[in-house]
Amino acid sequence: MALFTHKQAGQAVSLPRHVAVIMDGNGRWAQRRALPRTAGHKAGAETFRTIATYCKDLGLDYLTVYAFSTENWKRPQAEVDAIMGLLDQYLHESIEKMARDQIRLKFFGDTTVLSPKLQKLIAETDEITKHITGFQANICLNYGGRDEIVRAARQFARECVEGKCSPDELTETKFPNYLWSAGIPDPELLIRPGGEMRVSNYLLWQIAYSEIYVTDTLWPDFGKEELDKALAWYQTRDRRFGGLSAK
Repeated sequence: MALFTHKQAGQAVSLPRHVAVIMDGNGRWAQRRALPRTAGHKAGAETFRTIATYCKDLGLDYLTVYAFSTENWKRPQAEVDAIMGLLDQYLHESIEKMARDQIRLKFFGDTTVLSPKLQKLIAETDEITKHITGFQANICLNYGGRDEIVRAARQFARECVEGKCSPDELTETKFPNYLWSAGIPDPELLIRPGGEMRVSNYLLWQIAYSEIYVTDTLWPDFGKEELDKALAWYQTRDRRFGGLSAK
């Protein structure tokens, strides 16, 4: 697929700076192979590693993935434990590799409810990769879009009570500074593997103008060629932001 040249037929071709992904379909992938759901989550973790490295190689700046939502605690305890165990294993295996490959890892969400061991690993990951200024992969963990907005509103309200600002000072430009994603541009492209037609409480503020690409391909099968297809589709979109077509 001739996709990643920056000019085609004399026209400038742009890639998104920031891609967001809802990593859906791990369980179904495993069930179709008569495997435990945990096998699907393990395969999905490997896919994340592959896609993160590929995004960096393509020249994207940010990849944000939905790893575990605030609603996922409702799943069977054995599955939750398996996911947390995979995260533990992944961080142990990836910290040095990510630093070597110049990939910064950041976590969005309330990690204070995680085990002390995982919290320590997350802190170590941040410390090791915080000086990396290139590509950044963000992992949404114990994350919910509504929860993020409520937390941001509470933080602003506290600052108003403390006399640091007044309610009238809040604008659409200032509010994102209170989100987990503060300082990061909104994703231009949201990818949903697995075929579901919903955003599932994900980056509700940030995806206001994201192009949404849905594919039936399950996340563990979402390789480089699938990402190429999503990016090629994105390059056909006319991003008007409420205005008239630029074409």
